[in-house]
Amino acid sequence: MSGVLYGVGLGPGAPDLMTLRAARLIEGAEVLAYPTLAGAASFARSIAAELIPANVREIVMDVPMSVARAPAQAAYDQGAAEIAAVLDQGQDVVCLCEGDPFFYGSFMYLFARLSEAYRVEIVPGVTSVTACAARAGLPLAARNERLTVLPGPLPEAELRARIEGAESVVIMKVGRHLPKLRAVIDDLGLTEGAVYVERATLPEEVVLPLAEAPDTAPYFSMILLTKGADPWL
Repeated sequence: MSGVLYGVGLGPGAPDLMTLRAARLIEGAEVLAYPTLAGAASFARSIAAELIPANVREIVMDVPMSVARAPAQAAYDQGAAEIAAVLDQGQDVVCLCEGDPFFYGSFMYLFARLSEAYRVEIVPGVTSVTACAARAGLPLAARNERLTVLPGPLPEAELRARIEGAESVVIMKVGRHLPKLRAVIDDLGLTEGAVYVERATLPEEVVLPLAEAPDTAPYFSMILLTKGADPWL
């Protein structure tokens, strides 16, 4: 019988926000897989570091930093092939995933390549959206309100249109797009209700009104905003 591939959500960064199921699987793993970005240390591995067994085999998927999709796709092709070889030997593989595997998670690329041929189980994790809302003390949606999640790289015109038609908004992947996002939100008159969060739950966490946010932002940053009266009152 083939082994099982576990896509394990680790949460936003603080190790104690991992679920008990995630911790149990990592502690018992014989084979771990995880991505790195352009040869840098793996953020996912750093979250789980204290739980990783000393003798575990590690499959490292080094994903190049490139606008072109082909190099990253090749890295996931290679990673999927290495994982498949282990599964074919009857061993389970625990794949470490920042946040939640199915919420803007790179694990989805492995899932697409392996789920038809192998048993795959997903262990959900605390998302960056809920972590940022918690750290900012900002309820995002209540009753019949809609929550809109937008990626920062969207074109300015599309961001404007989607924010205008939304009630509560989360903008992810802020990074180098911060000046554009700040300009759109300010032009819509929504800066006063917007909150900037970077590296939520980590020691270097920053939570500020958007108006006081720094000029540059890391990839792991987010903008939260709500419109109108507090819906939970």
